[in-house]
Amino acid sequence: MNTLRGLALLPMLLLAAAECHAAGLIIGVVAPQSGNLAPIGAQIIAGATAKVLQDGSTIVTVGETCEENSGAAIADALINAKVQVAVGFLCSETLEGALPKLKDANIPAITVSVRSRILMEDALKNGWPLYRMAPADGAEAEKIIEAIVGEWAAAPIALIEDGTIHGRELTEAIRNALEEKGLKPVFTDTYRPGQEQQVALVRRLRKAGVTKVFVGGDRSDVAVIARDAAAEKIHLDILGGDAMRAADQPLGLADGVLAVALPDYAARPEAKPVVDAFRASGVEPEGYVLPAYAAVEIATKAAQDAAADDRPIAQHIGGTSFETVIGKIAFNAGHELADNPYRMLQWHAGSFAPPSTPIE
Repeated sequence: MNTLRGLALLPMLLLAAAECHAAGLIIGVVAPQSGNLAPIGAQIIAGATAKVLQDGSTIVTVGETCEENSGAAIADALINAKVQVAVGFLCSETLEGALPKLKDANIPAITVSVRSRILMEDALKNGWPLYRMAPADGAEAEKIIEAIVGEWAAAPIALIEDGTIHGRELTEAIRNALEEKGLKPVFTDTYRPGQEQQVALVRRLRKAGVTKVFVGGDRSDVAVIARDAAAEKIHLDILGGDAMRAADQPLGLADGVLAVALPDYAARPEAKPVVDAFRASGVEPEGYVLPAYAAVEIATKAAQDAAADDRPIAQHIGGTSFETVIGKIAFNAGHELADNPYRMLQWHAGSFAPPSTPIE
């Protein structure tokens, strides 16, 4: 599906979902418009454009190449267009060059994607007006650790990973944190990913007395491990990370498998009018569509509040709570999300949802 195909219809459709108020704002949207990242950029543009046009504001889209030293030119384009707030920003390379100029022009930037801790540390040190809607590096591990300590502390736990950089680093962060809390896994291993069966692995888990296992790997590997454990009549409670939000193929995931992952924002009841409008226009509200829409909601409210008291827009982004299509959002003193967006979810009947009963 072409994410941009239905943009011409979105303003009319969204007016049916909410009253339109002409905000008179100029909002910049920075996202890739060509190359391999163009489909993701199209999600950002679709979500942001829908809200900007609904509000009667003006949108200025600037292509993002994600190349080194590309940010200064993007900042110049935003400044020349007299943008008041800029949203999007898929890549840290863009922000590194853009933020110094955006600071001088009093244009806050809201990224829906970039997770680099180093970039945010630099932003705070230099007073760059960056706010991050994406979870910071380490937020996924933090929530997994919280879940394991809160739910599995008394059980024999295994930590296994697939040998990839992400799988290894995520699992190592979890192991180190657990051991600092006096919780030592009874079994750790690196498995070979992409295999048709993992019987030997689940038998080793049984031999070690494991009942709870965290898997730092892909959804397809977790599906194989869960299937083979069931076939061997080995009861395992299996927990994965955000990589579990992937296609349910080639092997379907067994009911009961857990994941610490970002929620499906399109499934929120409060988001239904906006979601229905997107779908009616031929745009599936997936990926960054709804976060970009929410970023414009935040930018618009902050700009309106700034106009009322003559303080800079950035001061109204920090320290304020915003009701958005993806839920309540607030930023802490470090310009990060005040609440960790990752949630404990459980697979049941074809989708992930909050567990209906406490995890044991």
